[in-house]
Amino acid sequence: MSYKYINTEYLETVAGEDTELMKELIDMFRDQVREIHSEMVSLLAGNNFAALGLLAHKAKSSVAIMGMEDLASMLKSFELEAKEALYPEKYHSYIERFGHETTAAVAELDEMISRR
Repeated sequence: MSYKYINTEYLETVAGEDTELMKELIDMFRDQVREIHSEMVSLLAGNNFAALGLLAHKAKSSVAIMGMEDLASMLKSFELEAKEALYPEKYHSYIERFGHETTAAVAELDEMISRR
């Protein structure tokens, strides 16, 4: 099955045929991206750009594991820009994209699990 936001290759390599492990990994991802998104919004509201850059770095690793290469690339740019407080007018759109794409990715992951 082809998905728009995720590439399940790594996830399937790690979990193999163990559906319970795959569900656990997906649940961890779901919880982590919700927490990251909420924290990003809070950090942006407080103009805490250095912490926002560090959080973008953490987020990049999480989405990369789910094969979300385009989002990981955007987060790399976000990380570097935020650490230097460059182009803060872009940060809101970065955070919105992160929220949108991770929500869509979780839906795709849930669909994948339901097919197992």
